[in-house]
Amino acid sequence: MNEKLTNYLNGVFAPYDGVKSVTELKADLLSDLQERFCELKAEGKDDETAFAMTLDSIGDIEQTVLEVANLSRSLEQQVLTNFSASNLPKSDFAGVTAHKAKFETSVLRGSDFAGADLTGSSFKSSDLREANFDGANLTDCNFTTLDLAGASFNKTILVRTNFSASGLIGAKFIGVKLTDVKLTKTDLRKTIFENCIFNGVDFGESDLRGLCLDGQTFIGVNFDKSAMNNVSFKSATLKNVSFRWAYILSKKYFRATKGVCFDGAMMDKLTYAALKGMLADLSKVTII
Repeated sequence: MNEKLTNYLNGVFAPYDGVKSVTELKADLLSDLQERFCELKAEGKDDETAFAMTLDSIGDIEQTVLEVANLSRSLEQQVLTNFSASNLPKSDFAGVTAHKAKFETSVLRGSDFAGADLTGSSFKSSDLREANFDGANLTDCNFTTLDLAGASFNKTILVRTNFSASGLIGAKFIGVKLTDVKLTKTDLRKTIFENCIFNGVDFGESDLRGLCLDGQTFIGVNFDKSAMNNVSFKSATLKNVSFRWAYILSKKYFRATKGVCFDGAMMDKLTYAALKGMLADLSKVTII
């Protein structure tokens, strides 16, 4: 009859092979069932009756095992997606799926995240120099207060991604649509943007001096209080874009306004009117 109990439990636990906590539960349960079966036999029950009563004594075992397995897998998943305070330079994370993973205060220089789905993950305060995020999904990711010098974002999915107060020297954003992305309080003077669409992006209080943004599209973008000297928007498209320089009614204010190039740009009437009021040179702008 011990073999019959073992076979019964093997059938119940089969879908959860490899889950450590479930394996331990199985061993404990088998011992308890064997003890209960022996007690019933000592009371004079025949084998079949004792076996049936033994199984009745444990209730809905399948539901219990399912709950234990789900909890165990959840805990294991948390362990697998927490890489905080790790030393993992040049690691291979290409193509992985790791939602809400933590890579905080870690050394990940030169690591490959190409094509990975990292939705909701946090990289706060980590070293991500020369990291590769080409084609990765970085929706709702947090990249604040870290170093992304030389990192690559080619056709990366950037939705509500936060890069505020991070180092982006030499970082490349190529063929990317940035949606509701935060790039506030960040030095972007040597960041490279090519063939990008900026939708709802916040550049507030960032340093964009000398940045080339030629031919790119800006919709609902905020440049308020950013340093914009010698920024080029040649042949760019601007709709509902907000510019408010950090220096109001001063020599620095007028130099900043006149130093921005809008030659060949297309913009809506509201953006045009705001820039005209700031004495920007719009002589070669087309109103749309």
